[in-house]
Amino acid sequence: MNVTVIGTGYVGLVQGVILSEFGHKVICMDIDKTKIENLNKGILPIYEPGLKDILEHNVNEKRLSFTTDIKEAILNSEVIFIAVGTPPSDDGSADLKYVLECAKNIGENLNGYKVIVNKSTVPVGTGDLVEKEIEKVLGKRGVKFKFDVVSNPEFLREGKAVNDCLRPDRVVIGSESTKALDIMKKIYDVLYINKTPFVFTNRRTSEMIKYASNAFLAVKISYINEMALLAEKVGANTQEIAQAMGMDGRISPKFLHCGPGYGGSCFPKDTKAIVEIGKEYGENMSVIAAAISANEKQKQKMVEKIIKEMSGVSRKTIGILGLTFKPETDDMRDAPSIDIIRGLVINGAKIKAYCPKGIEEAKWRLKDLNRDIEFCENEVECSKGSDAIVLMTEWNQFRGMDLEELKNRMKDNFYFDLRNVHSKDDNVRKIFRYFPVGQC
Repeated sequence: MNVTVIGTGYVGLVQGVILSEFGHKVICMDIDKTKIENLNKGILPIYEPGLKDILEHNVNEKRLSFTTDIKEAILNSEVIFIAVGTPPSDDGSADLKYVLECAKNIGENLNGYKVIVNKSTVPVGTGDLVEKEIEKVLGKRGVKFKFDVVSNPEFLREGKAVNDCLRPDRVVIGSESTKALDIMKKIYDVLYINKTPFVFTNRRTSEMIKYASNAFLAVKISYINEMALLAEKVGANTQEIAQAMGMDGRISPKFLHCGPGYGGSCFPKDTKAIVEIGKEYGENMSVIAAAISANEKQKQKMVEKIIKEMSGVSRKTIGILGLTFKPETDDMRDAPSIDIIRGLVINGAKIKAYCPKGIEEAKWRLKDLNRDIEFCENEVECSKGSDAIVLMTEWNQFRGMDLEELKNRMKDNFYFDLRNVHSKDDNVRKIFRYFPVGQC
């Protein structure tokens, strides 16, 4: 089928590339000329393992192309995916201006029946708004074309997005149109044949599934982080608590890993958005609101922990290992490292930082702290002259670090392992004054 994906951000680019891998002819469209020029040269705007090879293969097979011409993209497609950003407004609600701008452009160029797919994470009822916007524009044009709007939320994990698209846990499709559902089954024919679980529901339920899923995972993370804070005070081990909890089939072990708090492009934004949706409809989403509050508290607790154990951080140098909100991505959106670094600097610390993929983004996100941060080329350089090391993100290369070498280059020997990467290594406590999370 001929498919257009509007938006070449994280979701749009991965979705477009994988749909071309499924055999469809895909046009990825974006208004950012530089981004499109780079994509046409094979230069990706994001780091995602495995994506570049699949992109190049499908470009060579002429199934995948990139353009800034939205008219051409719409005219030459049967299915149009909207995959633009829905950034948070000042009150935390999702800003739909880019989604509705897409709807307007589609209405201006619609030339026959098409399926419009909301891939962006959007509030309940957005499909109705998109439908009304397209109908309004068609009315102004004085033409009548049939179309259907479908909800098809994404469930991609950064760093594992390619696999999540190729082998998803489930595919959710919300529509009131049998014709649109049949077309969407063709879009995902490869997955359908392979017996991937599909959930066919109405549009509003589909829209809410995405928020409900992300909010639940955020609640789970905040829950185990609060258990970790208590465990440290009562002399318990949170890793063992989580292991035992996870053996219960009703709970599962996933997302029961304590740490410095959640971040990224989804959990912070989506939890705030569903709380605002609740306010709009007169429902207090108290559990989710508490998870948001607990996540902010967790980051502050990490700052307090470091300051307390080091008897203050003024004029001390802290080496930060890992800046992205999780490994295998270059994304620093709402990463815990941002707030923790700021908290340490406010209290007088100097920062040395290293991250395999996050340094370039960190430089502009933390540009106001330029005088207080030195970015390093590797973990060894980061440790040189540092009073403490803080492992912020659990990149695999940090698991195999030569701890003795790091210690020998440090000024002092504090090691704050905020991901518990080395908590089961008895030797680490002989080398450092070692502080994991959720353990006494």
